[in-house]
Amino acid sequence: MEQQTGTHRPKLCVLTPTPLLMVEIEPGQDDGYPQNADIHLHPGGQGLWIARMASSLGAEVTVCGPFGGEAGAVLLHMLAEEHLNVRGVPYNAGNGAYVHDRRGGHRQSLAHMVPPQLTRHELDDLYGTVLVEALEADVLILAGAEPDRVLPPRFLARLVRDVRSVDKLIVADLSGEAAKAAAAEGPTVLKMSHEELRDAGLAADDSVEELQRAGRRLVAQGVEAMLISRAGEPTLLVTADSSRLLVGPVVTPLDHQGAGDSMTAGVAVALGRGASVADAARLGAAAGALNVTRRGLGTGRREQIERFAGRIGIEDVVETAADVPGGG
Repeated sequence: MEQQTGTHRPKLCVLTPTPLLMVEIEPGQDDGYPQNADIHLHPGGQGLWIARMASSLGAEVTVCGPFGGEAGAVLLHMLAEEHLNVRGVPYNAGNGAYVHDRRGGHRQSLAHMVPPQLTRHELDDLYGTVLVEALEADVLILAGAEPDRVLPPRFLARLVRDVRSVDKLIVADLSGEAAKAAAAEGPTVLKMSHEELRDAGLAADDSVEELQRAGRRLVAQGVEAMLISRAGEPTLLVTADSSRLLVGPVVTPLDHQGAGDSMTAGVAVALGRGASVADAARLGAAAGALNVTRRGLGTGRREQIERFAGRIGIEDVVETAADVPGGG
């Protein structure tokens, strides 16, 4: 695992189209006030969870996204405390937010303030900001928008095309039309879940054989490597010359959310250090696995994750004749 634990500190640029303010209600101490609760504020959204894990793994991380309104002001203050570089663009309508109640042992959404679509001028500002930062970074990470209408798919396609034109590494964690648009321009790694492939009409079912075929079709379009997460099952890594499963120790999840984002961060950090795609996938799998054992999304300890990566094995997928081009 020498490549994963090298001394090079990679520079990562993370496109974060929808930074969110998370309000979490936790059980409080019953000290005579039955309704007592602990209330916590966290920066959230896919891009910020990826950025947090990447920073934990030792990367220098720059977050590019829109910030505005009351939620945006709070987010900027909190991100400064997390040692993330922020390149924000004005967001007149303001960022979105969630209120979650976890007093019952799981997340119950009480309220959701949905961020609106970025305007034409906001999109132009965001594009220029991301492009300039990406050209100075080792790896560009593309996170999805929530809801996806905030950022049009053509924005992502254009960004992948322009950044790849100078041979920069791109790791995309996208779904739906956004994933299809980015895939057509050939990112280094495209990560999707089995559910996202199925929902996008790229896979007929969740079988390894069907997911492998879907991955191969996307690789044929230009994606260098497809990373397909499968909930509690081993992640599938598909490249032009192989299909492999990432197999590691089984862990009992405390909170399954955040595993995919942590995986994306681990892959990008390892690639930024100069690791192969296979070794990058190992670090990503380790980051995702250990994140589900924690309560914080996108959190983990570098030393633990890098040691756990040594426990992640890669096994070739056993192919049937129907899986082989030209087979029955």
